Amino acid sequence: MEKTIPELVESFLNGDEKAFAELVKRYRKKIYSIAYQVLHNHLDADEVVQETFVRVYNKRQELKDVKYFTSFILRVATNYAIDLLRKRKGQKKITSDTAALPGYIQLDLSQRVATPSDNLENKRLMEEILRAFDELPYKQRLTAILHDIEGYSKAEIAKTFNCPEATVRSNLHIARKKLKKILKQRLKQKE
Repeated sequence: MEKTIPELVESFLNGDEKAFAELVKRYRKKIYSIAYQVLHNHLDADEVVQETFVRVYNKRQELKDVKYFTSFILRVATNYAIDLLRKRKGQKKITSDTAALPGYIQLDLSQRVATPSDNLENKRLMEEILRAFDELPYKQRLTAILHDIEGYSKAEIAKTFNCPEATVRSNLHIARKKLKKILKQRLKQKE
């Protein structure tokens, strides 16, 4: 029988290296996905994954309750992603090179078949969406990504950012409103 996350965390906190390896296995894709959506760069997303687990390992004594591990690890990952965004401010680059994607993502993408015109339109639309996300402040961008793309609840995001749930609702509402306005303007300009 597979151990639950709290059981794995408890074992990890008691010095079980295999439990930590299992936690890495279970969370690496999720952290990579969030980091890539924030940073739009595979190397940076890989760096966030690696650094997140190094920091979690080093900060394990700060974890007070095993049931909040997901919030703890997401907070570490999003904080490091924000640090990388700040470091490269002004160097924003959107990449859509699927050859640079990890193999499991390439496989998933290859199983979805679309016409060449659909592909071109989807690519253009995705570039516009990514550019619109880039115009949002960090907290609003991360809130929208975590909720609307990754599917986290407002309560989980509040724990991750260590803020009231009302702040998450506010950030999400403002982010959506700004995205809608930005995309509406850009799509009108394209017509």
